[in-house]
Amino acid sequence: MTSLVDPFGRSINYLRLSVTDRCDLRCFYCMPEGFNDFEVPEHWLTVGEIERLVGVMAEMGLKHVRITGGEPLVRHGLEDIVRSIDALPQIRDIALSTNATRLAKMAVPLKAAGVDRINVSLDTLDAERFKQITQGKLDKVLSGLMAAKEAGIGPIKINMVVMKGINEDDVESVLEFCIEHGFILRMIETMPMGQTGRDAIDHYVSLQLIKKRLAERYPLIPVINPVDGAGPARYLQVAGTDTQIGFITPMSERFCDTCNRVRLSVDGTMYMCLGQEQNFAFRPLLRRGIPDDELKAALVSAIGLKPERHEFLDKPEKIIRFMSMTGG
Repeated sequence: MTSLVDPFGRSINYLRLSVTDRCDLRCFYCMPEGFNDFEVPEHWLTVGEIERLVGVMAEMGLKHVRITGGEPLVRHGLEDIVRSIDALPQIRDIALSTNATRLAKMAVPLKAAGVDRINVSLDTLDAERFKQITQGKLDKVLSGLMAAKEAGIGPIKINMVVMKGINEDDVESVLEFCIEHGFILRMIETMPMGQTGRDAIDHYVSLQLIKKRLAERYPLIPVINPVDGAGPARYLQVAGTDTQIGFITPMSERFCDTCNRVRLSVDGTMYMCLGQEQNFAFRPLLRRGIPDDELKAALVSAIGLKPERHEFLDKPEKIIRFMSMTGG
């Protein structure tokens, strides 16, 4: 059977699927204020097109799907997309990355549709600081988180982009919040994605420094069985609690050698690397109705474009698309 293996021997079994490039927040490091150059709905992959492409990928070894955006909860019919993927026997789990502003109403139907776990972006617990970072309201996010917890979605992971001079001093309070509620904290280094990301790199702080700081206050122990074996985070656990801390370090400690993922944008363009521009357009092929054997050959060609590593450090000006356009 033809499988998804890149030129460097890495098996690609994880797809980050963007169902929209739109978002109801405006995090300054992700999408510029006033931006409205969104993909037109006619170019979005339909539920059927997503089901077909993911289904063929599943036959070739895909096991994990993470639904992303923009903000995926603004996509009408998201539950239908989740159900279509959940029906594929080869898919082991479906995760969702969200800002949680709409999760209070959608947690129960999403759980019923097949969402296994969620990641929620939360950079601070200070309402005013949250508004400065996102232009949104913190209470909506917290309500969404509690609704997801009550609905039985889990594990719930908090994604925190740590930024010097902005929220670096919020790490401990967010960690205490995670310990209280049994959530997992994943901290992320800023990346130079598009002009917003390059501007935010001025606030870059190495998570190696944060890890050292936390180790002085909390008893941290190595994790034998990480909660997210398919993802890029390296985990430590706070002894005596259920809370793990993940460190995603694309800048200070590359993890490219174990990269097992590709990203599919809302218009059907597959990006092989978050920090490179190699891509392959699948929408024209799907709308032309090519047979499965040709689609599999196209997928092999696409995976063959995957580079060995990103170039965030070497050529930060190279990536011109915003984070919201690729799906994180």
